[in-house]
Amino acid sequence: MPNNNPKIPLIGGIVAAIGAGLCCAGPFVLLTLGISGAWIGNLTLLEPYRPLFILAVLALFGWAGWKVFGPCAEGAACARPEVRRRRQLIFVLAALTAALLVTSNYWIPWLV
Repeated sequence: MPNNNPKIPLIGGIVAAIGAGLCCAGPFVLLTLGISGAWIGNLTLLEPYRPLFILAVLALFGWAGWKVFGPCAEGAACARPEVRRRRQLIFVLAALTAALLVTSNYWIPWLV
């Protein structure tokens, strides 16, 4: 019996997106909260791993998208229209959040 739970790839995708955006969004959040200092420049420790995080985001959200928008077995919970619509809405919101985090190094410099 296959697991039709789309939560696992969605959660993994969000965690990977946080990892991808941590090098840029992390210092921005600290500065926004009023925490500053010369040491904030050293928070780019995860920058070399950013492409791996982005690859994980794409793979996990692709998997989640297949589970949410793909075929559904007869009688499964995803066959009910209200459940399917709710899962699709959650997927779209999570994907937009991940896109915002992954692209943070491009738009955060405009805010600082």
